[in-house]
Amino acid sequence: MSPRIPLPPPPPPVEVRSWPDREALLADRARALDALGRRLLGGGRFALFAGSVLTLQLGWGMVGMLLADPDRAILDPFTLLIQLIAAVLGLGVLVPGVWLVVRGVRQDRVVRERFLAWAALDRDAAADARLRRPVQSACWMLLSAVLCGLGLWLGFAVPAGATPAAGGHYVVAYGMGVALIFWINGLIGLFKAVGHYRTAIRIAPPARAGRSASSAPPRHV
Repeated sequence: MSPRIPLPPPPPPVEVRSWPDREALLADRARALDALGRRLLGGGRFALFAGSVLTLQLGWGMVGMLLADPDRAILDPFTLLIQLIAAVLGLGVLVPGVWLVVRGVRQDRVVRERFLAWAALDRDAAADARLRRPVQSACWMLLSAVLCGLGLWLGFAVPAGATPAAGGHYVVAYGMGVALIFWINGLIGLFKAVGHYRTAIRIAPPARAGRSASSAPPRHV
């Protein structure tokens, strides 16, 4: 779902609900949950997440040019000027990248709250079974695990391999920035995918529990 398409509104308060019957309620609930699930784990959100990671790495890479051979830059004003220009441009790329990450986290919180609000209205075993989105959840978990793994590996490998001849603490500073970007975004993706899957399991439990839940009388709204 495109970010330009408005989110489904939260369910109306109890005192103004006007569904003619339970079937109408379940139909609206199913549409809202499907739209909110796509906004949370869909391809557009996945592309935005990957794009924000790439944007942050691009911006930090441009800023990191200041850390490349600083001794030579001090002796060569032209090289220093190029590095300063690249660093300023890099900051201009980093700021939108950070904004995308923060905006994504905030939007995910709103989507999750509305998802839970609609799910709490009733139960529909057939429709709720589709809420798990196992393929999309697996893609999010895989990408996020790779990002966390890269961040963890760089966090140890870069300091261990840094030598004074190879840039010393300048290389460590740049490498730790790269590792931190991977690590933070990987954790965001993991919490998002695992949280959604656990929520979907609670809403639509496995078949045996689902049969016992479906045998319970429906709640009136």
